[in-house]
Formats: sequence, structure tokens, C-alpha cells
Amino acid sequence: MAIKVIIFDFDGTIADTYQAIVDITNSLASEFGYKTLNPEELSFLKNLSSGEIIRQSEISLFKLPFLVKRVQKELGNQIGELAPILGMRGVLQKLKQQGYVLGIITSNIQDNVTTFLQHNGLESCFDFIHSGTSIFGKHRIINQVIRRYSLRSTEAIYVGDETRDIRSARKSNVGSIAVTWGFNSEKVLAKHNPDYLIVKPEELLDAIISRNQSQLSIMAAGENK
Repeated sequence: MAIKVIIFDFDGTIADTYQAIVDITNSLASEFGYKTLNPEELSFLKNLSSGEIIRQSEISLFKLPFLVKRVQKELGNQIGELAPILGMRGVLQKLKQQGYVLGIITSNIQDNVTTFLQHNGLESCFDFIHSGTSIFGKHRIINQVIRRYSLRSTEAIYVGDETRDIRSARKSNVGSIAVTWGFNSEKVLAKHNPDYLIVKPEELLDAIISRNQSQLSIMAAGENK
């Protein structure tokens, strides 16, 4: 079946929040008991999976949820000044005009997401936002979306910038599009075998077309048996 619903991650996929999050995380280092990261160390982390990054960090798993909440709170002070990834605005508008249902599933908080969308004139592009999900629990929300819209798994696809996004899509049996302009590097994303790996937002349109053509081919082959 053709794609009907396109689900997006928020930070690093739609919103260019990377540097702001890095700066905030470094500013909280002494409070939470870990060292600040320099550009070389950040480049190294980009080549690790989400799970490996947590294992490499010096922060305790007990403190991690509190750190995430603080980063999100501090990000809220800047979110209205941040911009979408270059080229993403036009792509989102085109997808919406073509009749796709667009949504966001993010571990960021609702206020940050809605403020960002409003300040950038993108709120009308999205049909739903699920925020505040656990770092590794996005697949449960993807499953809820599939049930809500009475979809087959082949009618939804998830777009994200981290290895955990690929994993969440796979757990929900939906297609995955990994983008290289966010946190994880192209190298590590490729190792996790997303259905599509794209380097600029405009390629998202081609990936959706390719996915639809692939699904139609599978259907046609089944009917000809």
C-alpha cells in the first residue's frame, strides 16, 4: 500500500537544534558531573549508536532523565529563535499539499515543539504531535498512530536523524528514512540499514515516491501470481 502518513523526529530532523543542545549540555556539565565535549569528541560521538553514546558518557543512568529534562527546559528559552533545517520548510509544505498526513514523534516537550512550529509558520503542516516520549520508546507511539489512522504498517514511514529512530521504525515494521544532517553521522546510520539514507531535505520527496513505487510493484507481483 502507498504511504499515507509520514512521521518525523523533531530535533535535528526538522529543527536545527544541534548546536543549541550541545551548548546547553556543556553548560550543565559541572552540575550533573560529566566533562564538557570539544568538537573532536563530538565528532567521535556522531559515529556511535544512541546506545553506545549513553554507555560512553560519564553521567549515571539515574541522572540521565533529569539531565534530559533540564536540557529541554533550557532549550525552551531559545527555541523561538531557532530555524528549520535549510530546505525542510519547502519539503514539508509540498508533502502537505500532496495530501500526506504529517506528524511528529519526539522526546522533546510539547511547548518547545509548538513554539518552534508557530515561530516558523509550520504549525499547519502537522496533523499530530506526540511529545515527551521516552528516549527509546518511540516505537510504542508509532504503533498508536498506526492504530489511530487504521493503517497497515506499509502505509507509514518514519524520518529521523539517529540510529534509535531506525530501530524504532523497525520495531513497528514501518519504513525508515535516515537523514544525515542531524546528530548521527552518515557512516553509522548506514550501518543500521535504514530503507533510505538521504543527505538533503529535497531527497525526502524522492524517497517517498520510491517507497510508493516499490509498494505498488510488490502488490502487482502478488496479483500476478
